[in-house]
Amino acid sequence: MASVVHNWGEILRTQNLTSTEDMDLVSRWLLITRASVFPMTITSAAIGGLLAVSAPGEKSWAAFWLASIGLVIAHAANNMINDYFDLEGGVDTASTVRGQYAPHPVLDGLTTKAGLLIAIAVLNLLDLAILVQLTSMRGWETAAFALLGLFVSVSYVAPPLKLKHRGLGEPGVAVVWGPLMIGGVYYVTAGTLSAPVVAASLPYALLVTCVLIGKHIDKFEADSAKGIRTLPVILGRERALFLTQELMVAFFVLVAVLVLTGTLGVWTLLVFAATPRLVEVLRTYRAPKPSQVPAGYPLWPLWYVAWAFLLTRRAGALLVVGLVLDALWPLHLS
Repeated sequence: MASVVHNWGEILRTQNLTSTEDMDLVSRWLLITRASVFPMTITSAAIGGLLAVSAPGEKSWAAFWLASIGLVIAHAANNMINDYFDLEGGVDTASTVRGQYAPHPVLDGLTTKAGLLIAIAVLNLLDLAILVQLTSMRGWETAAFALLGLFVSVSYVAPPLKLKHRGLGEPGVAVVWGPLMIGGVYYVTAGTLSAPVVAASLPYALLVTCVLIGKHIDKFEADSAKGIRTLPVILGRERALFLTQELMVAFFVLVAVLVLTGTLGVWTLLVFAATPRLVEVLRTYRAPKPSQVPAGYPLWPLWYVAWAFLLTRRAGALLVVGLVLDALWPLHLS
């Protein structure tokens, strides 16, 4: 059992499993669903729930947990949808970046195309059941949050819109992981939504967007060759690197502004404890990408996305801790 748990931890840290390890069922599905990136969704859900603590009126923590579980399920389904359509569209092959940095559900034999479609259908049915329950608890507005998120997620790679191919995938992710996820969880928990809550959802949305832009910078050559016009392809590699750095800094600036205006509590300034990691990541973004895989590095040929994820994980966790402290001992400047 200890070996199995070790495997799960390795997958959650690296999205890979050492080839000498046995593949258990849970490990297989952690790889298929790309569970290593679920912390971003869990953080968004936590932010929404913690912001709702100070909201007026009665809270529904049952709705909070249902919504949080539903978001993780939706993220898993979305990852599989992306893999399916990119495989069908010829974007993903064994020789492309997706086929190299981590096991692909179909290309690496973890499941079949049919198995992937069945898993997508099952997860979406589970989410539909959760949505029906949440809608009965909080009203039709809940469905609006969920359906807008589903629309952006599916349209990210699926025809006819293919948002990723039009430079709209990155803004779409910002909307989903910010106002839709954080705002949606806040709404089902508190039963209301306000402009300050939407504003409070934006800093973390910027960080998640940095992760996606970093990934698309890593795939710049491959996407350019296939005519996939991600935001880095449209802007150019150097401009995209600069934009990502600016968005990382903007996270800290925006948190400070929200604290000064009283939208966020003073405790959320704990995010500035992540500035050493920010400096490290900015330095990496300004340096040339290594010409070959560094020793022990698990995600090659991805590079920039991993560093963006490290910052997002550190700063996001500190933001959650700050919100927990604010819920326990509120301290606002106005």
